[in-house]
Amino acid sequence: MAITTGWFVAVVIGVFVAQSLGSPNADINPAISFSKFCLHQYSFAQTCIFMLSQLSGAFLGAIGVWLAYLPHWGVTPDVDHKLMVFCTKPAIRAYPYNFLCEMIATAILIIGVAAIFGKATPNGSLAPGIGPYLVGVLVWGIGLSLGGPTGYAINPARDLGPRLAHALLPIAGKGSSEWSYAWVPVFGPFLGGIIAAFLWSFMTS
Repeated sequence: MAITTGWFVAVVIGVFVAQSLGSPNADINPAISFSKFCLHQYSFAQTCIFMLSQLSGAFLGAIGVWLAYLPHWGVTPDVDHKLMVFCTKPAIRAYPYNFLCEMIATAILIIGVAAIFGKATPNGSLAPGIGPYLVGVLVWGIGLSLGGPTGYAINPARDLGPRLAHALLPIAGKGSSEWSYAWVPVFGPFLGGIIAAFLWSFMTS
């Protein structure tokens, strides 16, 4: 409950910050950006810039977390707990099912976001400022219902950026960054995003 609630707040604030800094669509998730590219809403160059920015932001955010908890790394013996501060880890390591869970959860996220900003209200628009809260509630619900099996990355940058930080930072007593699993929370959300984009386009055409 604590983690999912914190993630809910983080998404809300992340969307507000992105909008305030000039990104009206508040793209903070490469899976969403790539799904828009698949639907020809973004150019290839735009998509690459967005995804590099998202990955860089996640990496820098992870450095901030490392600094905030600096005294704790050396006195925390469990390497898994240290890793899970940065990136996701499945409850049961079964790659096909882990991949499927990330794919389903991300598809739900993207269809939900499309509905919120598409036809969520009778006139097709939202009251100013309400959108980020609704996206946060959606992420909160996904975390509470589908977060258990994999830790719900549902965002390739959210997992890959901090995992890179875990690998590169001098974290006292850290273990493996578990790159053997890293492809799941990257490609699962991408595939889920592609499926959701075309499914939503079909349903609303």
